Amino acid sequence: MKRPTDEDLPAEMADWITKPFARFFKIEVAAAVMLLIATVAAVVMSNSGWAAPFEAFWESQLGLSFGDFAFTRSLRHWINDGLMTLFFFVVALELKREIVLGELRHVRTAALSFAGALGGMLVPACTFLVLMRGQAGINGWGTVTATDTAFAIGCLALLGSRIPPSLRLFILSLAIFDDVGAILVVAIGYGEALNWAAFAAAALGLAILAGTARVGVRSIPVYFVLGIAVWLCFDASGIHPTLTGVALGLMTPTRRWVSNIRMRAILGRVLAHPQGEHAGGDTSERRDLRYAGTAARESFSPVERLEFMLHPWVGFAILPVFAVANAGVAFSGADLMQPLSIAILVAFVLGKPAGVLGVSWLAVRLGLAARPPGLTWSLIVGGGLLTGIGFTMALFIAGVALSPEQFDDAKIGILLSSVISALAGIAALFWLTSARRKTHRGRAV
Repeated sequence: MKRPTDEDLPAEMADWITKPFARFFKIEVAAAVMLLIATVAAVVMSNSGWAAPFEAFWESQLGLSFGDFAFTRSLRHWINDGLMTLFFFVVALELKREIVLGELRHVRTAALSFAGALGGMLVPACTFLVLMRGQAGINGWGTVTATDTAFAIGCLALLGSRIPPSLRLFILSLAIFDDVGAILVVAIGYGEALNWAAFAAAALGLAILAGTARVGVRSIPVYFVLGIAVWLCFDASGIHPTLTGVALGLMTPTRRWVSNIRMRAILGRVLAHPQGEHAGGDTSERRDLRYAGTAARESFSPVERLEFMLHPWVGFAILPVFAVANAGVAFSGADLMQPLSIAILVAFVLGKPAGVLGVSWLAVRLGLAARPPGLTWSLIVGGGLLTGIGFTMALFIAGVALSPEQFDDAKIGILLSSVISALAGIAALFWLTSARRKTHRGRAV
């Protein structure tokens, strides 16, 4: 007789917390590989004989025009402002799910990640401003405020079971807070003159979305159309339109429409039908099957459904396309000692881990946050080194904040700091976990 496996057993409450987190973690690891391949491809193309047509391709103009009206942007612009909105939408969905349903629902645990993210934004930004004082490119301070979630999680995955789950959760949640903070930096720090009429229209659109959800509309296409309208209003308002993704993600409901008890009752009614062929016709059996299909879909909350649907697309399509479009930099004749490149390098490699450790320690010391079991300060130091991998978000903000000439210098600093931070973080965590294992073995003997 077959032994029941974990998959045969009834789902426990913990499964609703741990399984989505594990799935998100696995996709981020695979996405990091795709992102690395895309980055290498972009750098190779930018240093080959195809560099000019490669760059011209991303500057191709796309859009609509009717008479005197024209709404056109470069292909790179559509990727950075349009597709990246979906990236921030998924980030906001994951943040809300973790806060409402996951480990971050514990206030002091969430406070530790938030404190680490806050320190990891403030300290490197201040470091950058000090190093760039009085120089061109100082406006790029926001470049050093974010962490690349996929690459940071990918580096942790290389160490496998050496890394305790508490550190994985800390780095993932810190990076998510970081990404949301980064888009707020873009919206507030790098927005254009505010068009109040368009801003009011965006606020009205968000209110309509909230009202639509309130009256029970569950059609994803309806929200998609309304979301595009809000995006266009934010774009016209002078606020960076990717903020739309954060706003919509945080507004997405976490409550399921169909409970487990109701779902079992509906499935029980389907199973109660006698066996037989019911291939066609509007029979009660087929109506109950359609009803059960709707119930099965609605037994997941909107946050879970949308995250399951969009996260693979973001990890395996949107982020690699973004990297190919933005990571290319020509090293031939490049000056690696430009002040902007050095400032970004120092802010990421030194400022990020210092800020993460310092503000996290202060929050715990003041009683505002608590360290989970197994998350030592030494592990936070090692994990803090990985937060210096800014890559995706750093390129995104640099493209908004800097001129094209400065952007090339910024890319060099971003790429070098990401490589150094990744190697330093992996080496530190490998050494720390090896030392811990030797200590445990010595005690066992």
